[in-house]
Amino acid sequence: MPPAAQPAPAPPARDGAERAPRNPAEIAALEEQKRAFLRLVSHELRTPLNSILGFSEILAGELYGPLGAPQYKEYAEIIGASGKKLLKLVNQVLEIGRLEGIKLDVRPELLEPAFDDAIAGAEADFKASGVRVRIVSHGPLPPVLADPWGLRTVFTHLLQNAAQFSPAGGEVRLRAEAASDRVDVFVEDDGEGIDPAELPRLMRPFEQGENALVRRSEGSGLGLTICESTCRAMGARLELVSAPGKGMSAHVRLRIA
Repeated sequence: MPPAAQPAPAPPARDGAERAPRNPAEIAALEEQKRAFLRLVSHELRTPLNSILGFSEILAGELYGPLGAPQYKEYAEIIGASGKKLLKLVNQVLEIGRLEGIKLDVRPELLEPAFDDAIAGAEADFKASGVRVRIVSHGPLPPVLADPWGLRTVFTHLLQNAAQFSPAGGEVRLRAEAASDRVDVFVEDDGEGIDPAELPRLMRPFEQGENALVRRSEGSGLGLTICESTCRAMGARLELVSAPGKGMSAHVRLRIA
């Protein structure tokens, strides 16, 4: 009588399929490796980008004499503009990696200087899109608990996003309202707006509010992700409100110092 057939050995588990859950120390080590990788990559990318930007500016300005055909100057300007876009993306990716799992240095901060700095930081975006920005009149605002860099980063990104999605000739409004225990800051635009069901998706990295094949705006889709992570890291809260044809309102809730 032939021996009974033995069951075939189970195929080896794919790498990681049967891995036990990592302990907190392993998770922390992996997170630090990821941040170190992002720092290294950003440095290695920014170093040649600085040369590209510098030399393209020299060529576009014809500092050492005429280039000859006018197309050369145009191409140098395109190289410079493309380099700036890539540098912005590199910096945003690095920001996201730096913000993961940290708490920022929270201290009493005045809002008015942060508003002015954010408007100055987004000035080029407003000029490029033909959109104006207006600070809505408000009463005296108390100091809020925030990180100085984080506060300006959030407002700058929100203003840039609003300018990007506003129609030419439109207006972006920056207003603030003080409550008993907080200050609510709103950045409102006159854009087309989106379905409220789409709003959570905008908080994820590399997402945009328009179809990627037909959208008229450029960008990495990281601005709102950075805003949300920065707010969380300094104990603030970011909410988006929108509807088709109603524009978008970004609401930042900050604690009073």
